[in-house]
Amino acid sequence: MAKFMDVHHGMAGITVEQLKEAHAADLAVQGEEGVQFERAWADPESGTVYCLSDAPSKEAVQRVHSRTGHPADEIHPVPLSV
Repeated sequence: MAKFMDVHHGMAGITVEQLKEAHAADLAVQGEEGVQFERAWADPESGTVYCLSDAPSKEAVQRVHSRTGHPADEIHPVPLSV
């Protein structure tokens, strides 16, 4: 499995409760696509949300997000970390 960071734009004003709800929706279906979301972060001022996951492909990540109503605008592989 590979690690991916995905980015969502246009979510200005997102609250912690909304972020939790979106993350919970992803967690509810992630197993069906072989994805494991680790964490989500948001900047309500810019409207940017970031999600970190382990997944078989970026397409699998996008399928989860699309199914839960918030498709990612960008999905980046993260091949190195320390």
